[in-house]
Amino acid sequence: QLQASGGGTVQAGGSLRLSCAVSGSTFSNYAMGWFRQAPGKAREFIAGIRWSVGTTHYADSVKGRFTISRLITKNAAYLQMNSLNPEDTALYYCAGGVAAANLRDARYDYWGQGTLVTVSS
Repeated sequence: QLQASGGGTVQAGGSLRLSCAVSGSTFSNYAMGWFRQAPGKAREFIAGIRWSVGTTHYADSVKGRFTISRLITKNAAYLQMNSLNPEDTALYYCAGGVAAANLRDARYDYWGQGTLVTVSS
């Protein structure tokens, strides 16, 4: 079970840090991903991390602005979001599952509820 938190309203140029708490155990080939869905748009992958080794992958739209990380001892993942702009407004989800060569294509079987991020101009 995954629990996302940390959403809120921020002005353009600001920062937010999302958290995702993992209940239960992970496994050796576990991956955690962050996704978002803006109103009227399809859900999109934005960042992923291999749980055991910490390697990451980002969508071009957030590369250089967002950072995904995890803290194994707390069974938690994070998404640090900097230089936010109104186009980042969306419901953000964390998901976990079996990693793939490209973390965008991992089998994300476990999903948390979304946390809303609103960026005002």
